[in-house]
Amino acid sequence: MADDTKIPQSAAGGAEEYSASKITVLEGLEAVRKRPSMYIGDTGERGLHHLVYEVVDNSIDEALAGYAGNIQVTILRDNSVSVLDDGRGIPVDMHEGEGKPAVEVVLTVLHAGGKFDHNSYKVSGGLHGVGVSCVNALSDWMKVEVYREGKAWQIGFQHGNTVEPLKYIGPTDQRGTKVTFHPDGTIFSSMIYSWDILAKRLRELAFLNRGISIMLTDERVEPGTPPRTERFHYEGGISEFVTHLNQNKALIHPGVIYFHREKDGIDVEIAMQYNDSFTESIFSYTNNIHTIEGGTHLTGFQSALTRTINNYAKTAGMLKGASDKGVTSNDVREGLAAVISVKVPEPQFEGQTKTKLGNGEVKGIVESVVYENLGAFLEENPAVAKEIILKSMTAARAREAARRARELVQRKGALEGFSLPGKLADCSNRDPSRCEVYIVEGDSAGGSAKQGRNSEFQAILPIRGKLLNVEKARLDKILNNNEIRAMFAAIGCNFGEDFDIAKLRYHRIVIMTDADVDGAHIRTLLLTFFYRQMKPLIDAGHIYIANPPLFKVKRKQKERYIDTEEQLDNYLIQLGVEDIAVSDAAGVALNREAVENLIALFRQAAHCAGGLQRCGIDPAEYFALRNAEAHFPIAEVSARELDGTVSRAFVYSIAEKDALIAEIEARLGIVREAPAPIDGCGEETGGLFDPLAEPSAIDVVDIFEAAAAAELADELCRTGADCKRIFGRGESLWKVAVDGREQEAHSLEELFEIIRDNGRKGIEIQRYKGLGEMNPEQLWETTMDPERRKMIRVTMDDAVAAERMFTLLMGDVVEPRREYIEKYAASVKDLDI
Repeated sequence: MADDTKIPQSAAGGAEEYSASKITVLEGLEAVRKRPSMYIGDTGERGLHHLVYEVVDNSIDEALAGYAGNIQVTILRDNSVSVLDDGRGIPVDMHEGEGKPAVEVVLTVLHAGGKFDHNSYKVSGGLHGVGVSCVNALSDWMKVEVYREGKAWQIGFQHGNTVEPLKYIGPTDQRGTKVTFHPDGTIFSSMIYSWDILAKRLRELAFLNRGISIMLTDERVEPGTPPRTERFHYEGGISEFVTHLNQNKALIHPGVIYFHREKDGIDVEIAMQYNDSFTESIFSYTNNIHTIEGGTHLTGFQSALTRTINNYAKTAGMLKGASDKGVTSNDVREGLAAVISVKVPEPQFEGQTKTKLGNGEVKGIVESVVYENLGAFLEENPAVAKEIILKSMTAARAREAARRARELVQRKGALEGFSLPGKLADCSNRDPSRCEVYIVEGDSAGGSAKQGRNSEFQAILPIRGKLLNVEKARLDKILNNNEIRAMFAAIGCNFGEDFDIAKLRYHRIVIMTDADVDGAHIRTLLLTFFYRQMKPLIDAGHIYIANPPLFKVKRKQKERYIDTEEQLDNYLIQLGVEDIAVSDAAGVALNREAVENLIALFRQAAHCAGGLQRCGIDPAEYFALRNAEAHFPIAEVSARELDGTVSRAFVYSIAEKDALIAEIEARLGIVREAPAPIDGCGEETGGLFDPLAEPSAIDVVDIFEAAAAAELADELCRTGADCKRIFGRGESLWKVAVDGREQEAHSLEELFEIIRDNGRKGIEIQRYKGLGEMNPEQLWETTMDPERRKMIRVTMDDAVAAERMFTLLMGDVVEPRREYIEKYAASVKDLDI
């Protein structure tokens, strides 16, 4: 009998042979470079920023262990990043098992580090076991400096390999670790770090780790400009996080409810506060990791919250009658903003994404902590307890009304798919992954869309008028709205507790509205609806916004669609310079490149002029105010004089502005505050206070276009032009020959207009005010044809920022919205009057 246990030798064979020779063993960090997405999620923008998070997590772990308090993250000019902390510093002594310095082992060996030894770190956020060694593998180069026990050390790497062995570089008073790295451009499709993305994560970490100071600095600025910096430091920790979440909302009770306890080695920290909205904002974290899908800690919190409030309500006699069965978990979470943060020594996450905590013991511990501490708080604060319970009971009554409305709708069959809305023009294909539905504004656009679509995979759902603002409405009112019921029915996922994304009838839900302010408003209302009622559709990337063109340009037999007025001007200029000759005042001919450069500079000037005009400043006057130091005014100061006249003056620096305001105040007898009355008699003292000359007599308009104007003036000087001649008239600056006829341009603006008017010759321009103005063929060609259309996928990178913005723009509180409008009014681009 043959010996079948002998290991066979590799047999000769063709390319299809599968033998031991085909098995590849990836050594060290080679596996990370071979399959980077397995370790950091992807190699796009998200993965690029994940590199920074991994390094920062090491510094946060030092802070959690009590050894660090300051972290500095710097984006350098070459788009490399450095992270500096004041922790203990990575050990530099020799590692017995590897025969290398410990710092080199940590940075070059997967699953190496102090996080796996609970004597070094009690809890850690980076238990994938790759951490900074993964960052090293995916970087062009990395340099690490260690400041430990009075000595500074340095080690260098390229593509994960040590190229500069650990060396002593001198004594130091510092302590900690500085990691500087540059991501590998052959691995990442995106190489530009985003300030907003990094700031969002660092702000979150500062909230979650009370007292830690994190400084973010961006050195990618113009020479001579100071770096952009922002410091994240919150002594209130997650209590301030909840205050941040509740900004712009009307509060049910003052003060944040906060408790922090440790039980059986698990640290539980919870902050919560109710507002008068109808939605919840609950964020859960484990070891600083945002558990988007929740987990046992969130389940324990919700269970204890419901039980505690029901028990208190029964004890206080607020639940009257046998018919009142108490409030449910959904009721007590209405209007709740809460942050749950747990620190678990050995967390178990479901999947590699760390989005759902699976430790069963955490549920009971969180339940116990919430039940004991929230119960005690309610007993000690009966007024707050009453407000919370009344809010929950109101939600319960609304839930019952919504249930009756839901049952009524379901009896009609609208949510079960067997009675789709009559206005829906459905598609014939039944594969949701191939189907898309267009939600269009009005019957006119709906008619064109129905005729122009491909009925195999495109469905059309017209909606009438302005949609209900769901930010201000409870579910019972939402369900009574015909347009919203039609959308629920057409999409097929149901809503609330019955929401099931598996029942989605279309994998692309496209919002298609007019390209005007009314269309933008309807689009915002629809986005609010999807965010509040069908948020998983946004998370899964199923919501899109159509981007119809604004103009159709026809020249001879050729047609072209253009999206914006700026693109139209560019197209007209492109046509206008084709058959003209431009010369300067001295008769020197300008080539096409020089003319296009002048036009580009005028476009920049026109952009500045728009901002100046919104501030009430004449652009021609402003561009003539360049001083000897090549600066422009940074502010205009106006004063209402005692004789009723108004004086105006431009200032070129903050010091000059402050001095002028002080001089005006002295001249008009203005004091900042009225002195306090003497002995309650109501008489003012001090002699200078004049009630007729109030501080409002001085008006200061800050001019934010000053820096851009200075850069533009420098560019114009290099071309031989004068910034004083951008607008207005004077002697002839250029001569333009068009079709044998010569015209004079007395300003850069006039040159632009001559060339643009020349580009208009022989073409027809049609502006679409609404989708209904397009015929079906045009709508298909521009907006619905998968081969040519432009669509924007709706994504949500920052849930906290999205929550605040929807509340600000669509909520009940008016004052923050008014402040927002006033703040950004001068920079508005599309104003419909």
